[in-house]
Amino acid sequence: MATVRPEATVRQLLVVLAEHNIGATVVSPDGASIAGIVSERDVVRRLHEHGAALLDRPVSEIMTAEVRTCGPGDQVEDLRHAMTEHRFRHVPVVVDGRLVGIVSIGDVVKSAIDELESEREHLVDYIQRAP
Repeated sequence: MATVRPEATVRQLLVVLAEHNIGATVVSPDGASIAGIVSERDVVRRLHEHGAALLDRPVSEIMTAEVRTCGPGDQVEDLRHAMTEHRFRHVPVVVDGRLVGIVSIGDVVKSAIDELESEREHLVDYIQRAP
């Protein structure tokens, strides 16, 4: 899992996002603790305010420091609700205070689609078996 250090430049952040084909990453001094989270959207909004000089500034200046996290046992429905209500797209997964992954809104949507598809298959089977 990709992370960036708080002192990394925004330019270095963009390299990480592009290399891993991701839209956000956790800001971490050690790859395990969470100092913040930063996304492409954060970069775009700050570029509008500060111009190209932003690219050489530290990620810590544009990251969101207050990060909502989840655990591996959290319900997808709860994540979907929180992500929708609070308008964020990425949630770091933490176990014993250590970063172990990240869930994106795409992951949550895929899970919902998979669940709906499974329910549809069960209903089709039920209907086809009915006398």
